[in-house]
Amino acid sequence: MHPSSVVRIVSLLALCLASPSAAEPDASVLGPAPRDADGRFTNAAGELRRTSFSVRFPFFVRRAAGAFQERPGAPDWLANDGAYLRENAKHSTPTVTWLGHATLLVQMDHVTFLTDPIWSDTASPVSFAGPRRFVPPGLALEDLPPIDFVVVSHNHYDHLDLGSLAALAERDPATRFFVPLGNGDLLRDEGVANVSELDWGESREHRGVRVFCLPTQHWSKRGLGDDNEALWSSWAVVGPQRSFYFAGDTGYFDGFTRIAEVFGGFDLAAVPIGAYEPVAMMKFSHLDPEEAVRAALDLRARRALAIHYGTFDLSDEPLEDPPRRFRAAAKEQGLGAEGAWVLRVGETRPF
Repeated sequence: MHPSSVVRIVSLLALCLASPSAAEPDASVLGPAPRDADGRFTNAAGELRRTSFSVRFPFFVRRAAGAFQERPGAPDWLANDGAYLRENAKHSTPTVTWLGHATLLVQMDHVTFLTDPIWSDTASPVSFAGPRRFVPPGLALEDLPPIDFVVVSHNHYDHLDLGSLAALAERDPATRFFVPLGNGDLLRDEGVANVSELDWGESREHRGVRVFCLPTQHWSKRGLGDDNEALWSSWAVVGPQRSFYFAGDTGYFDGFTRIAEVFGGFDLAAVPIGAYEPVAMMKFSHLDPEEAVRAALDLRARRALAIHYGTFDLSDEPLEDPPRRFRAAAKEQGLGAEGAWVLRVGETRPF
């Protein structure tokens, strides 16, 4: 063999060994999700602190009254007819589009997927009541490109919207739906058949990318007496060219650091920045903007995208406060303006 050929082979081997993407992340060390003595899911730190009735009752009264009051400061909306996204599905330039709340359309590594899709006007089991939407979805459901898969973080109504999920399944039966353990029957009962349920640390391959179910600090409840019977999660999608992390809904916890130790960081992390007041009620299950920046740094994210604010009437903080505080915290904590993304509803940005 010619000496130059030997040099090339050695160089290629060294490059492969040095590359963080050379080996698939072993997320099994992050699971399984813990359960309590009754078999219900819990968090790594144990059961979250319960809020007193004196805090919860006035909060729900304010939410009910909010249906009749104006609230200024909702996010800007940008018209998007989906034409670029439908064409990009053929080419897969890495992009993210904020459709409102925790709903993102992500295109990377020749797949197109959605996070926590909700097109309903209320985050509620009924259409005529519950937290109302302030900003229309950033893209009409019928204008979407073909959707390869959907990830759902947990069963709260602002994240698991059965009407939207059923419409997506009807639109394309090949669309795959990834949910944490215990959530599959909700979808199947609505006719959504292509469902995969995962525990923390588990993953599935889909068209050349790998979808990971990962820890988060939250809780679940959809009806009377079903507290924490279903799991909650964050998600990572890792392909040959890009890595994406979706935090779903979470309080601040050391799991972000542990996730980064497994994955080595992410090209883009979507982190929730809203629904943090009243603090006594929200502290352990939601991030405030400063904590969201800390989480992104813990995750070793090159860029952090702000989600979960300003779309629905879910909490007490002024609607304009989360993005303002997020930008300020990014500057103070070293993430910087280039690393902290605040999009308009409907805006598409490459990553």
